[in-house]
Amino acid sequence: MGKSDFLSPKAIANRIKSKGLQKLRWYCQMCQKQCRDENGFKCHCMSESHQRQLLLASENPQQFMDYFSEEFRNDFLELLRRRFGTKRVHNNIVYNEYISHREHIHMNATQWETLTDFTKWLGREGLCKVDETPKGWYIQYIDRDPETIRRQQEQERKKKQDLDDEEKTAKFIEQQVRRGLEGKELEQPVYTELNRENEEEKVAFNLNKGASTSIAASSKTSSVLGPSALKMVEGAVKRKEPAHSSGQSKEKKKKSALDEIMELEEEKKRTSRRDYWLQPEIVVKIVTKKLGEKYHKKKAVVKEVIDKYTAVVKMIDSGDKLKLDQTHLETVIPAPGKKVMVLNGGYRGNEGILESINEKRFSATIIIDSVSIKPCKISFA
Repeated sequence: MGKSDFLSPKAIANRIKSKGLQKLRWYCQMCQKQCRDENGFKCHCMSESHQRQLLLASENPQQFMDYFSEEFRNDFLELLRRRFGTKRVHNNIVYNEYISHREHIHMNATQWETLTDFTKWLGREGLCKVDETPKGWYIQYIDRDPETIRRQQEQERKKKQDLDDEEKTAKFIEQQVRRGLEGKELEQPVYTELNRENEEEKVAFNLNKGASTSIAASSKTSSVLGPSALKMVEGAVKRKEPAHSSGQSKEKKKKSALDEIMELEEEKKRTSRRDYWLQPEIVVKIVTKKLGEKYHKKKAVVKEVIDKYTAVVKMIDSGDKLKLDQTHLETVIPAPGKKVMVLNGGYRGNEGILESINEKRFSATIIIDSVSIKPCKISFA
């Protein structure tokens, strides 16, 4: 086996010894060579290749220093941007992670003597926000990427547009309310005097608008009528009042049954509304794009509901199991005639048959125990 063989024991031992970080004092930045001990570094300094590199560096040392400084700065800022983003972090944490890479540019080959000098320089150049604390220097990366700036501007523009839309909606509602109040003017009763052209003519009153109006009219005209006419008015009012009150009570009874059912329905819907709607064994659709195109717009079955707002779903096509929040899911509406479950509202948890779908009003009619209702959300049972 040859002496310089890659699989020789000596070559394997040398590779094992050279693993990991070595001492900085035995590293040559010009040749980018790490020596394991003082003797190796001394031999390297006397080598012909090292002498040639020194001659090249002596011709223009500032150029080499600028090159190493630029490489060190770019690598350091790239690590800070990728690893920590715009978070505030201790400079020593970033530096320790940077030097863990074996082929990194050493700081003694740059224009900065210490990490503190480099940190202050980053603050002066406006590349990072720096601040000194009793625990040391902290840095925060300033992202000046055009794509990031454009994305932030789009988000601000969208927020402003949402606020404008909310203001327009509020103004529109206010105008509608004002218009409705203007249309509902209070009708004031108009009183007229009762004049009799013929003394023998009988006095008659129309009591359709209520006995109170007739009584008020009779009291208003008492000064015009005589005592005998006033007695006739009172008698007519007494005769008409029982018939009118009985008609009102019948109408009230007729209305009360319908009103009572409507009030119960409204109360049931109002008190039964919840902000969670997940139920086991229903079919849902995944609407989030964070899981990739593999699961986007795919159907799944809810196997388990956790804490009311989270569900463990099983994909119908692939059989994969996922744990998702209800904001990442939506209900699936079947064809008319299929079985559905009410997920919210007065009949929450009940099963029924889908009768029809109203796409314009975003509602559907289902039959539960021969009663038609319109729930807010419908899904497969």
